Amino acid sequence: MKPTLWTQEFLGMSFSSFFQYMTHYALITALPIFVIENLNGNDWSAGLAMTFFQIGAVLCRPLAGKWIDAFNKKKILLLSSIVFLITSILYLFVDNLAFLLAIRLIHGAVFAIGTTTAATVAALVLPPQRKGEGIGYFAVFSNLAMVVGPFFSLLIISYYQFNILFSCCILLAIASFCCSNRKKLPKEIILPVIRKDPSFKWTNFIEPNALPMALLGGLVFFAYAGVLVFMPLYAKMLNLTNYTSMFFAIFAIVIVITRPIVGKLFDQSGPNFVVYPGFLIFLIGLVILSQISTLGGLLLAGGVLGIGFGALSPAFQTLAIQHSPVARSGVATATYFLALDISVGLGSFILSLTAAQLGYRSMYLASACILLLASVLYYLLAKQSKKTHL
Repeated sequence: MKPTLWTQEFLGMSFSSFFQYMTHYALITALPIFVIENLNGNDWSAGLAMTFFQIGAVLCRPLAGKWIDAFNKKKILLLSSIVFLITSILYLFVDNLAFLLAIRLIHGAVFAIGTTTAATVAALVLPPQRKGEGIGYFAVFSNLAMVVGPFFSLLIISYYQFNILFSCCILLAIASFCCSNRKKLPKEIILPVIRKDPSFKWTNFIEPNALPMALLGGLVFFAYAGVLVFMPLYAKMLNLTNYTSMFFAIFAIVIVITRPIVGKLFDQSGPNFVVYPGFLIFLIGLVILSQISTLGGLLLAGGVLGIGFGALSPAFQTLAIQHSPVARSGVATATYFLALDISVGLGSFILSLTAAQLGYRSMYLASACILLLASVLYYLLAKQSKKTHL
């Protein structure tokens, strides 16, 4: 009989992560519109709002991994969820770009700490025999938040003012607080790991074994940043604004439908049978997106991108954690998310400049080139790894 996977502890961390990511991605999609329409900004300042968030996340993510392994995880969950809630409330009072950027910096920092802690605890409460499977399912929660969040925010701002969206984000922060703190966790999980070597080393903050897959996952998220941040503005240019939420809905539905298939294929046949098709399908989706002009093309692109991204994202997260020692779970998780933070931040900024200079169509083609590069690097890495194990 298989050990239980869906425990209260695992579900609590999964839903806490889901609500934090949903808040994050809802704001990613809505804030570019908010900056342009309410703060008289432009594409560059819209990308800057995202970049400041990523700066905060990047600065705190390595520290988060070390803190999680060195301090009581339950207390970190409690403190980070409280600060996350306070930060969410501050969005109601934004009236200029400088104040927004300051909030985004703080929000990024506390988001890094909260999501890394939730992911680490989720991995630790999983039974060893089902850890790979469980990590894959945990990734689904954040993947769904990436598409439900934009759908949710676009739906709200289509009918209501931005303050309603910000109020909903506060409710999501409260839900995250409740999920992460309602269940008492085992002492062997929450108590700090005693380090034999307390000296300052870069490996105290970064897990070398997780780096290769984390960096490849980062390239995937770099390409996805253009979809996530600029899809509403691209749809507006195409006169398809009213259907943007439908694009993200299709994206989410496809991920939910394909995830069980992808998970079984990963476990039974190996990562190559998921990663290579994922790269190809995601790349095709970006090319389709760059050429669309109709509603049918928009929805087709959403479906194809959902298949590709839904395969690649959990695959690289699972690989990064599986390649790392269990005792380094906090640092390994932080390493993976750090790569994503840097990539999404760079993607938002660089792709915003690309869009401003060359247009959205060229931006999405450039994203496809980044994905092609990632696929080549994965091939070389897998080939090298195979030789090493011979």
